[in-house]
Amino acid sequence: MARRRWTLAVGVAAGAMIALSAPAAWADAIDGNWCSADGKRMSIEGPAIVTPAGTPTHGNYSRHYFTYQVPAPDPGAGQTVYMALMNENTVHVTMATDAQSAQQSPVETWHRCPPAVSSLVLPQSAS
Repeated sequence: MARRRWTLAVGVAAGAMIALSAPAAWADAIDGNWCSADGKRMSIEGPAIVTPAGTPTHGNYSRHYFTYQVPAPDPGAGQTVYMALMNENTVHVTMATDAQSAQQSPVETWHRCPPAVSSLVLPQSAS
Protein backbone atom coordinates (compact mmCIF):
# COMPACT_ATOMS: atom_id res chain seq x y z
CA MET A 1 0.00 0.00 0.00
CA ALA A 2 2.81 2.42 0.90
CA ARG A 3 4.58 1.56 -2.35
CA ARG A 4 1.42 2.33 -4.36
CA ARG A 5 1.10 5.77 -2.68
CA TRP A 6 4.78 6.49 -3.37
CA THR A 7 4.38 5.56 -7.05
CA LEU A 8 1.28 7.73 -7.33
CA ALA A 9 3.03 10.69 -5.65
CA VAL A 10 6.05 10.40 -7.95
CA GLY A 11 3.76 10.19 -11.02
CA VAL A 12 1.76 13.25 -9.99
CA ALA A 13 4.93 15.26 -9.26
CA ALA A 14 6.48 14.29 -12.61
CA GLY A 15 3.27 15.23 -14.46
CA ALA A 16 3.14 18.62 -12.74
CA MET A 17 6.78 19.33 -13.64
CA ILE A 18 6.16 18.48 -17.29
CA ALA A 19 3.00 20.62 -17.43
CA LEU A 20 4.71 23.61 -15.84
CA SER A 21 7.76 23.42 -18.09
CA ALA A 22 5.90 23.01 -21.40
CA PRO A 23 5.81 26.23 -23.44
CA ALA A 24 2.43 27.48 -24.64
CA ALA A 25 2.22 27.36 -28.43
CA TRP A 26 1.30 30.81 -29.83
CA ALA A 27 -0.47 31.53 -26.52
CA ASP A 28 0.80 35.04 -26.02
CA ALA A 29 2.18 36.04 -29.40
CA ILE A 30 0.50 37.78 -32.30
CA ASP A 31 1.80 35.09 -34.68
CA GLY A 32 -0.87 32.92 -36.26
CA ASN A 33 -3.93 33.00 -38.47
CA TRP A 34 -6.51 35.72 -37.84
CA CYS A 35 -10.11 35.98 -39.06
CA SER A 36 -12.48 38.96 -39.13
CA ALA A 37 -16.23 38.83 -38.61
CA ASP A 38 -16.78 39.60 -42.30
CA GLY A 39 -14.67 36.65 -43.51
CA LYS A 40 -11.30 38.29 -44.12
CA ARG A 41 -8.15 36.36 -43.12
CA MET A 42 -4.52 37.28 -42.47
CA SER A 43 -1.53 35.29 -41.31
CA ILE A 44 1.46 36.52 -39.27
CA GLU A 45 4.73 34.66 -38.72
CA GLY A 46 7.40 36.86 -37.19
CA PRO A 47 7.86 39.90 -39.46
CA ALA A 48 6.11 38.15 -42.39
CA ILE A 49 2.42 38.70 -43.05
CA VAL A 50 -0.07 37.64 -45.68
CA THR A 51 -2.50 40.55 -45.81
CA PRO A 52 -6.29 40.19 -45.92
CA ALA A 53 -6.05 40.73 -49.70
CA GLY A 54 -3.61 37.79 -49.93
CA THR A 55 -0.41 39.78 -50.52
CA PRO A 56 2.74 38.54 -48.78
CA THR A 57 4.78 41.38 -47.24
CA HIS A 58 6.79 42.24 -44.11
CA GLY A 59 6.14 44.54 -41.17
CA ASN A 60 7.36 45.57 -37.75
CA TYR A 61 6.91 42.66 -35.35
CA SER A 62 6.93 42.34 -31.60
CA ARG A 63 5.23 39.56 -29.65
CA HIS A 64 2.14 41.66 -28.89
CA TYR A 65 2.12 44.28 -31.66
CA PHE A 66 2.47 44.33 -35.43
CA THR A 67 2.43 47.17 -37.95
CA TYR A 68 2.84 47.16 -41.71
CA GLN A 69 2.37 49.50 -44.62
CA VAL A 70 -0.42 48.28 -46.88
CA PRO A 71 1.19 47.27 -50.20
CA ALA A 72 -0.22 48.04 -53.65
CA PRO A 73 -2.62 46.83 -55.01
CA ASP A 74 -4.33 46.08 -51.66
CA PRO A 75 -7.22 48.35 -50.59
CA GLY A 76 -5.82 51.23 -48.53
CA ALA A 77 -2.35 50.98 -50.14
CA GLY A 78 0.15 53.31 -48.48
CA GLN A 79 -1.66 53.46 -45.14
CA THR A 80 -0.31 51.74 -42.05
CA VAL A 81 -2.12 48.92 -40.26
CA TYR A 82 -1.65 48.83 -36.48
CA MET A 83 -2.40 45.62 -34.56
CA ALA A 84 -2.40 44.99 -30.80
CA LEU A 85 -2.83 41.57 -29.22
CA MET A 86 -5.54 41.90 -26.55
CA ASN A 87 -5.50 38.28 -25.37
CA GLU A 88 -4.43 34.98 -26.88
CA ASN A 89 -7.45 34.89 -29.23
CA THR A 90 -8.19 38.56 -29.95
CA VAL A 91 -6.35 41.31 -31.80
CA HIS A 92 -7.47 44.91 -32.36
CA VAL A 93 -6.71 46.33 -35.82
CA THR A 94 -6.74 49.95 -37.01
CA MET A 95 -5.59 51.56 -40.27
CA ALA A 96 -4.41 55.15 -40.68
CA THR A 97 -1.75 57.32 -42.25
CA ASP A 98 0.13 57.68 -38.93
CA ALA A 99 0.10 56.46 -35.31
CA GLN A 100 -1.70 59.55 -33.99
CA SER A 101 -4.52 59.19 -36.54
CA ALA A 102 -4.75 55.47 -35.74
CA GLN A 103 -5.75 56.35 -32.16
CA GLN A 104 -8.85 58.08 -33.58
CA SER A 105 -9.61 55.41 -36.20
CA PRO A 106 -12.30 52.75 -35.82
CA VAL A 107 -11.04 49.52 -34.26
CA GLU A 108 -11.78 46.15 -35.86
CA THR A 109 -11.71 43.10 -33.61
CA TRP A 110 -10.20 39.99 -35.16
CA HIS A 111 -10.06 36.50 -33.64
CA ARG A 112 -7.83 33.50 -34.16
CA CYS A 113 -9.13 31.41 -37.01
CA PRO A 114 -10.53 28.00 -36.12
CA PRO A 115 -8.39 25.02 -37.13
CA ALA A 116 -8.57 24.18 -40.82
CA VAL A 117 -10.84 21.33 -41.79
CA SER A 118 -9.65 18.99 -44.49
CA SER A 119 -11.90 18.42 -47.47
CA LEU A 120 -10.39 14.98 -47.99
CA VAL A 121 -13.04 12.51 -49.02
CA LEU A 122 -12.33 8.94 -48.01
CA PRO A 123 -13.50 6.14 -50.26
CA GLN A 124 -16.46 4.19 -48.94
CA SER A 125 -15.75 0.61 -48.00
CA ALA A 126 -17.63 -2.12 -49.81
CA SER A 127 -19.96 -3.93 -47.48
